[in-house]
Amino acid sequence: MSALIVSRARLVTVVAALAIVVAFAAGNTVVPRMNAGADQFADLSSESRLANREVERRTGVEADPGILALVRGGAGEVARVRARIAADPSVALTLVDDRGVVLVFLRSGAGEDSKAAADRLARAFARDANVRLGGGVIASRQVTEAIQRDLRRAELIAFPLVLLLSFWVFRGLVAAFLPPLVGAGAIALTLLGLRVGVEVHPLSVFALNLVTGLGLGLAIDYSLFVVSRWREEARRTGFGPEAMARTLRTAGRTVLFSALTVAASMACLLVFPQQFLYSMGLGGVLVALSAGVVALVPLPAFLYWLGPRIDALAPRRLQQPPSGGRWARLAAWVMRRPGRVAALSAAVLVLLAAPALGVHFVGVDASTLPASASARQVAEALDRGGVSGRYAPITAVADARPGDVAVARIAALPGVAAVLPAREAAPGLWRLDVLPREKGLAASTQRVVREVRRLLPDARVTGQTAAFVDQQASLARHLPWALGILALTTALLIFLFTGSLLLPLKSLVMNVFTLGASFGILVLVFERWRGLDGLESTQPILLGATAFGLSTDYAIFLFSRIREARDRGLRNRAAVADGLERTGRIVTAAALLFCVAIGTFATSGISFILELGVGTAAAVALDATIVRALLVPSLMALLGEWNWWAPAPLRRLHARLGLAA
Repeated sequence: MSALIVSRARLVTVVAALAIVVAFAAGNTVVPRMNAGADQFADLSSESRLANREVERRTGVEADPGILALVRGGAGEVARVRARIAADPSVALTLVDDRGVVLVFLRSGAGEDSKAAADRLARAFARDANVRLGGGVIASRQVTEAIQRDLRRAELIAFPLVLLLSFWVFRGLVAAFLPPLVGAGAIALTLLGLRVGVEVHPLSVFALNLVTGLGLGLAIDYSLFVVSRWREEARRTGFGPEAMARTLRTAGRTVLFSALTVAASMACLLVFPQQFLYSMGLGGVLVALSAGVVALVPLPAFLYWLGPRIDALAPRRLQQPPSGGRWARLAAWVMRRPGRVAALSAAVLVLLAAPALGVHFVGVDASTLPASASARQVAEALDRGGVSGRYAPITAVADARPGDVAVARIAALPGVAAVLPAREAAPGLWRLDVLPREKGLAASTQRVVREVRRLLPDARVTGQTAAFVDQQASLARHLPWALGILALTTALLIFLFTGSLLLPLKSLVMNVFTLGASFGILVLVFERWRGLDGLESTQPILLGATAFGLSTDYAIFLFSRIREARDRGLRNRAAVADGLERTGRIVTAAALLFCVAIGTFATSGISFILELGVGTAAAVALDATIVRALLVPSLMALLGEWNWWAPAPLRRLHARLGLAA
């Protein structure tokens, strides 16, 4: 690789740039093809989803109203609105209740037609002050619009901020452009991958948020690792082939393992059947590998092509290498009292994690939208009226009419407001609708779902609440597999990188500390301070995969420098101090820039995207400060030479694989 970059630097740069432009042009059309519906959070093989599809297949009509129209005015106004809605070709049935709410049932299997129907009706009533549209189909449309606004806002905020901070971190205008360029390349390649993937399998539109934030964040990390090492080697031997070869052997190896580790961490999400999670997993894998490829091929080629011109537009006072004095003093302080530093650091992380013990989980509904969205306004209006349960019934479908005794017992349940008479929705298909007292995701309504399933064992139960209950069960079933993949791949890659058995185990423990503390901060921010009912239930899983990958990213960088110091003959504590001194400024700068990139999620109008942004930024900040600067070095000082221990067979295997730096 080094020989190709040195001999064909200009050609590699130009070809890579053209490939990235083509990838962006082809991949930029992926947004309208991605799914924004609430069904992406469901396990499509669950009882509720199978029952839902059975109703739709046998009746030709969707099981629940996809659109709710809240009409202000008399009966004449309601009739006018109903007639306009009923005229839409995708509408199969409309009903009106005693509150003037028009319930709109779409034709089953409408697919893209339901999106078109939502667009048509939204336009038709856009200027009608007497009508507000809500329901799942309208919410999906508004989610797509919010995501597109979020992406535009993220680009407008993140790229200029990253460029500005990069000028300070990289100490030059030319070098400052590198992270945004690498990020743009990684995002373009990922969009192309998602564009291909969406033709094979439906993918969630929310993956685009992760791709933007993670792509730019990893580009910052990898650019810092490569550029700082290139400059360091160039100061020793000049901007020549030897400096590039050493840069790729050291920083290049670190970037390679880091990209593989982040990709492996995100791959654990692929075991979940929920479209939201496996789309996030696929997007994370693609963007991590893309960032690694861009940082290992066109970036070094461009650096070699530039040579000393990388500092051409840098103020003279910034061209001097930064002093590591502060980090040297911190390293010396940690090495003098490793036991106390480790205990205090762990105590702080445990204290931050404590609020996570009181976490509550909620599902995805209209409340995740911005307050200005009509779907949320309709849902809140129905909640205030205390009647939201009637628009989210618990539906039991069976091949035979439910028994009167069982129906009477269901009607007597504490959380039930009413039970509608059983009716034959289609030949041989009976439907029983149970109206809960509280809104769909309330704990009492979930208990009603479980009781209905117990009292009607031959029926299939569906509806919003049943889907949430099934989602929780599905996540719990698949979580052990995801955790196993996450732990095994992380440990394996760190072993391959270091040759140690204890460092992978210690890294897993450190990652758990980081994840617990960031999760505790999420609970504090969103449940205690903002007063939300709870965190969206997929967020701990998504945050766990993301935080594990990013924490290991910084760990690998630190371990690489400590290993180099050991190879130069330094003893354990001196090597740890040297590694901390050499990586401290770079890791801190990378974390700051990463928080800016991923922090654009905090501007999202979608609540669970906001949760992901805050949680990931907290994890990165904690890992780069308390964990990487204090806890890891102090524990490595205490463990001494045991840090690098591995059984003889594993040492021989590592040597045979030839993965040592």
